[in-house]
Amino acid sequence: MQFTETKLKGCFILEPRIIKDERGYFMESFNEKTFSKGVEQDVHFVQDNQSFSTKGVLRGLHYQTGIYAQAKLVRVLNGEVLDVAVDLRPDSLTFGQYESVVLTGENQKQFFVPRGFAHGFLVLSETATFFYKCDNFYNKESEGGVIFNDKTIKIDWNFPLEKLIISDKDRVLPIIDNAKKVW
Repeated sequence: MQFTETKLKGCFILEPRIIKDERGYFMESFNEKTFSKGVEQDVHFVQDNQSFSTKGVLRGLHYQTGIYAQAKLVRVLNGEVLDVAVDLRPDSLTFGQYESVVLTGENQKQFFVPRGFAHGFLVLSETATFFYKCDNFYNKESEGGVIFNDKTIKIDWNFPLEKLIISDKDRVLPIIDNAKKVW
């Protein structure tokens, strides 16, 4: 597994070693020892989540606050998404900046988003199955979010905004300046 840290300290793109032959392929998608060494953090995942979405669905930007903050290891089982993390750590030199990566069922890349970040994704293919591990359990009262089109963050979704499919809940998320503090 190859680990590449992004411009946002603590966020990593993971590229597994894929062994292919006439039968198909094999890869190790997660190994706790390799992962902890690669991201240089002690993370213990406790919950797995999976979603299925169609083209143009944008989910996010979500996070959990306080003691319920979550780190996530995300990947796409089939299809293609643009995955985005926004730094919300108040003392970070990259506060309010984002990193994006295209995750597909073919490239098998994964994206590690540590605690203190908002996370979201946009489905680029006709359908996509999205899978992620969390290091903390979900807590409704600790939900936070930032609107996908925040004018200070300026995320380039590289998709016609009028064609986005967004939940009512995500359409009314606050701008970054009015969002709940992560800590």
